[in-house]
Amino acid sequence: MLDVIGLTPGEQDLYRCLVHLTTARVEELAERLRIPPAEILARLDALRGKGLVLPTGPEPDAPLRPLPPDVPLGAALLRRQEALEAARAAVTRLTEEYRAGMRRQDADHLVEVVTGTRALRERLRDLQNGARVEVLWFCRANPLAMAGQENVEEFDALARGVRYRAIYEREMLLEPGALADVEQGVRAGEEARVLDRLPVRLAIVDGRTAVCPLVPERGDGEPSAAVIGPSQLLDALLALFESHWLMATPLRSSDPPVDRGAEGYRPDADEARLLSLFVAGVPDKSIASQLGVSRRTVQRRLADLMALAGVDTRPGLAFQVARRGWI
Repeated sequence: MLDVIGLTPGEQDLYRCLVHLTTARVEELAERLRIPPAEILARLDALRGKGLVLPTGPEPDAPLRPLPPDVPLGAALLRRQEALEAARAAVTRLTEEYRAGMRRQDADHLVEVVTGTRALRERLRDLQNGARVEVLWFCRANPLAMAGQENVEEFDALARGVRYRAIYEREMLLEPGALADVEQGVRAGEEARVLDRLPVRLAIVDGRTAVCPLVPERGDGEPSAAVIGPSQLLDALLALFESHWLMATPLRSSDPPVDRGAEGYRPDADEARLLSLFVAGVPDKSIASQLGVSRRTVQRRLADLMALAGVDTRPGLAFQVARRGWI
């Protein structure tokens, strides 16, 4: 298993044996593993080079003892992860280049059709996770793939500095809990507006990719959507959004301004623990698990603390936590 970070099966066997014995000489290791002492010495040299074995004394035949594996192997694992991330990024770039080239050569590659609620939901999540600049939404009632309360990717993107502009169909805001979900997004930084009627469901990410349902549902009950790349069709969808954005009415949070004496405020025990995890860089999902609450609750509490601190970004909240000595 550890061969992926440079530890051979033979080296793993020797290290595990040494861990089990705590200290041992070469002869004892050779006897237990039933291999020649020369092979033991060769494996020991490799383990020493990887920072996993240390003699207990200066004598050549001094007993050996194992060193903790977390530091040397952890560093190797981190390098492996960094290499995988770099490879993944390279594959993503190559995929984009491939798609761009195919679009130039063949109009059939301009539009990709995604079928099925699950596939459509995953594509919307992937696009938001990869967003860098801006996400645009036409949000109609009775969503086909992803309800507002399920879209936790928005909060992660907002925290990265991605701008969100959403236009909601008025009928959607009449659904139970819908307005509270919208207000939560607004508190987190979303720019929201409302219109009586929207022409289509639509999501556009970074001005480069649009997702637009084709028909309400297929014969088998599964929705289908077009994923549209850079093209005149995408330009038309961007113009459609901007024209409706100008006509729409801005939505503001109905909550009154938070006034808890921010300068002299001291967080309670739960808030202090939440802020400690937040400042340490723990992801929202892990914070929620630690506190025994939902991820949405964590995001709501952080949004409330941002309002209290008078900031509208998470980095700003981290700065204010340190400046005010809240933890």
